[in-house]
Amino acid sequence: MKKVYVGMSTDVVHHGHIKIIEEARKLGEVTVGLLTDNAIANYKRIPLLSYEQRKKIIENIKGVKEVIPQETLDYGPNLIMLKPDYVVHGTDWREGVQKKAREGVIETLKGWGGLLVEPEYTKDISATQLANAINKIGTTPEIRLKKLRRLLELKPIVRIMEVHNGLTGRIVETTRIAEEGNVKEFDGMWESSLTDSTSKGKPDIELVDFTSRLQTIDQIFEVTTKPMIVDGDTGGLVEHFVYTVKTLERLGVSAVIIEDKTGLKKNSLFGTEVKQEQEAIENFSHKISEGKKAQVTEDFMIIARIESLILNKGVEDALKRARAYIEAGADGIMIHSKEKDPKEVLDFCREYSKFEDKVPLVAVPSSYNSITEDELANAGVKIVIYANHLLRSAYPAMIKAAESILRNGRCKEASEEHCMPINEILNLIPGGK
Repeated sequence: MKKVYVGMSTDVVHHGHIKIIEEARKLGEVTVGLLTDNAIANYKRIPLLSYEQRKKIIENIKGVKEVIPQETLDYGPNLIMLKPDYVVHGTDWREGVQKKAREGVIETLKGWGGLLVEPEYTKDISATQLANAINKIGTTPEIRLKKLRRLLELKPIVRIMEVHNGLTGRIVETTRIAEEGNVKEFDGMWESSLTDSTSKGKPDIELVDFTSRLQTIDQIFEVTTKPMIVDGDTGGLVEHFVYTVKTLERLGVSAVIIEDKTGLKKNSLFGTEVKQEQEAIENFSHKISEGKKAQVTEDFMIIARIESLILNKGVEDALKRARAYIEAGADGIMIHSKEKDPKEVLDFCREYSKFEDKVPLVAVPSSYNSITEDELANAGVKIVIYANHLLRSAYPAMIKAAESILRNGRCKEASEEHCMPINEILNLIPGGK
């Protein structure tokens, strides 16, 4: 019998997959290389079903002899190991993100005279289309809540973007680009205290109460499916924070980040220009501990934000606090800095990597914005938050449009130079047509 290899992700099995396997069976014994959860998550969205669930489905399809893991989008390692006579794949990968993988398969097969067989792609159906259709239906609090921990397991770094209303939620939900064989998108949302307050024309001093913040979160959740991390400011009184945890968890929020400051909140990027006081380690540790006791599931995360670098107390103080907060039960550590040079953050990361007990590390490169995601990941950062960029980018555009209308006494120039076509906005909102 000839050996046939079929690479699949099969997040949602459909008749197109069955057709490929039927064609492969005609050529010989079929081994399916099933992309692992990690492999899928690093070139498109996280799979709806786990590897073991998908494997069980494929093993029970008639004609499949064996299912083995394919660890990357690159077929090379499995092909070299098996040396199949044929590789079977639909014609859809001749263009798009898998084109490079196809070229690699053809080159590898030359090593032993293997052939690539490409049945005509089944039109008007794909796992991505089906997954998108499922996402349009929406999600449940339980499903959304679990996503952040799953992302942390599967991806080298989790990419989070700021949102402050339903429209920005839709932008984070739908924006993606194809680049070097991968589809890149945001993994989740950051509901920022700063941008929520600013979008309401109010200062970032915890003036917007949590009831209002919860309404914003609910509006965003109505039109999105991705996980959310909430900016919890200081967390407030311990007795209040306990209820905040319960409420956020019930809504399906994946994590809350609270900062170790006390008194009237001032934005961290002011640094020592304004009076800011850091909370005592024992008091903040107690707040974390009580918050952890209040949650119902194992999925919700409380992340401790350390302000030592903001207040010029140095890396050693930040490390001391990180140890204490982890011991108190923190599920993550966010290290914050207002410096344009990432050196002190990287110094912290280097020392943090030596901890025996570690939790995921979070960075917010608003000031030290020249650093790349790859550099942060190499330093041990697991979550990067782009904390205010949608609001900051919208404000200049709105000012220009407003000034243009005043200057010209009409909206023609503003419409042509500063505004997107209204149809694009309508298409962004589900049910707009």
